[in-house]
Amino acid sequence: MSTDEAGPDRLYRAVDLRRQGWSKRDIARAVREGVLISVRRGVYMHAGADRDCILAARNSGRLGCVSSLRRVGVFVLRSDELHVHFERGTRKAAVARGASIWHWRPLLRCPHPRTTVVDVIDAVAQAIECQPPRAAIATIDSALQLRLIDEDDLDEIFAGVSPRRRVLRRFVDGRAESGPETLVRLIALMLGFEVELQKWFAGVGRVDLVLDGWLVVECDSAQFHSGWEAQKRDRRRDVALAAMGLASLHVIAEDILYHPERVVASLRGIREARLRGFPGAAGRG
Repeated sequence: MSTDEAGPDRLYRAVDLRRQGWSKRDIARAVREGVLISVRRGVYMHAGADRDCILAARNSGRLGCVSSLRRVGVFVLRSDELHVHFERGTRKAAVARGASIWHWRPLLRCPHPRTTVVDVIDAVAQAIECQPPRAAIATIDSALQLRLIDEDDLDEIFAGVSPRRRVLRRFVDGRAESGPETLVRLIALMLGFEVELQKWFAGVGRVDLVLDGWLVVECDSAQFHSGWEAQKRDRRRDVALAAMGLASLHVIAEDILYHPERVVASLRGIREARLRGFPGAAGRG
């Protein structure tokens, strides 16, 4: 049996390996040579398996929730805790170490017996319950943007969450291209702005958000906005937007995630300045 057959993060039972012609000596040699890792008695994983998947398997569970989503690039709030799903009836003594957050609710999708990760549908449903509401919406937007789920999957996902969380569906928008962008959109809606997403302007291109038709908000991260060339591009876009009578505001991901009060203050301040007609207020009016 090739250990690549089921993927690097799958389980290999000794009995299945034996059926494929592996002897006990073959299995022991594979562990000794670092081809296989023994995760618990009679159960193995490929040596290249994800560390978190190995920890989940060693605790008789599957990687789930934000831990599962982070590894495939879905936006989640930073969490150093390992999220693991366990089947009903798993002995607590077997999971006493390693798993920080335990999930016991029955899964929406029945996983393959050898997989060490819950289905993305279940991971999203778990993340909706585990995170603050705004972060949960950003996670759903991100999964939609990455095409790991689609609009039809939302029916199944929201049927599997608590009633108090189902109201979040009305705020989901898969056009958002980043988690911080979703968070700023939700802040703007809370403040009473009318919000347009991913609007295109001639000579500028697409912008993240347009608020009340005059304030362009761009959500910047070091990944795409570091270096002088990137900064020159951003400045030229701002100049082009100003020529159209539009104000532009750049907020950095770090503030959006960890200091949202700064974003709230900036949006309130620039709107109040425009309404009062302060000399520094940009706009068309």
